[in-house]
Amino acid sequence: MKVRKSYKDFLKKTRLEQFKFLLDVFWFAVIIYGFHLLWWNGHLESFLSQYAAFTDIQEFLAHQVFLPSSWIASHIMGYSIHTGHNTLFFSNGGYIAIEKSCSGLKQMYEWLALMILFPGPWKHKLWYIPTGIIIIHLENILRIVILSVVVMHWPAHWNFIHYWVMRPFYYVVIFLLWLMWVEKIKDKSLKIKDRVEVFDKI
Repeated sequence: MKVRKSYKDFLKKTRLEQFKFLLDVFWFAVIIYGFHLLWWNGHLESFLSQYAAFTDIQEFLAHQVFLPSSWIASHIMGYSIHTGHNTLFFSNGGYIAIEKSCSGLKQMYEWLALMILFPGPWKHKLWYIPTGIIIIHLENILRIVILSVVVMHWPAHWNFIHYWVMRPFYYVVIFLLWLMWVEKIKDKSLKIKDRVEVFDKI
C-alpha cells in the first residue's frame, strides 16, 4: 500500500498523472516481457522441467487443449482426421502436434505474475486470476481450431500464421484481460465508495 501511495504521490508531483494509462501500459509490457525472458533466457522453464510435477502439468494442459480442439475439428467443422499422441492428422497430409510447449502454461504463468505485481484489491484478484487462466485456456483451444483451418485450406501459410499471428494473439488476449482489470475492475470498490460518500454529503 505504501509503494502504491508513493507512486501516486510521485505522479501528482511530477504532473505525470495525465499519462498514468501510458505508464500502466509501460509496466504491463515490462512485466510480461521480463517474465518471458525469465522463462526462456533465465532458464526457468528448463529448471522446472527437472521436476515431474511440472512436466505432468504441461502434459495435462496440452491434452486438455487436444481433446476439445480435435472434437471441434472433427464433429463441428467436419474435417476427416485421425488422432494419436496429442496430434491431429488431417486428410491432406497435414498435422498439428500439441506438445508441452503448446499447453499455454507459460502464458498462464505470465498472467499470474502480472496480476500479482500489478496494483489492485486482492478480493477481486482472487476471482479474476482464475477467470483469466480459464480464458487463456479457451483461447488456446480456439488457436488450435484456427490452425486446423489453416492446415486444411492454406497450408503454405502455416508458419506465418502460427508464429506471427496466433502466438501474438495470446498477448492480445492477456492485454485485453489486463485492460478490463485496469479500467473496469481494479478500482470498482473505490468508485462505489466515492459515490456513497458523495451521496451522503447531499
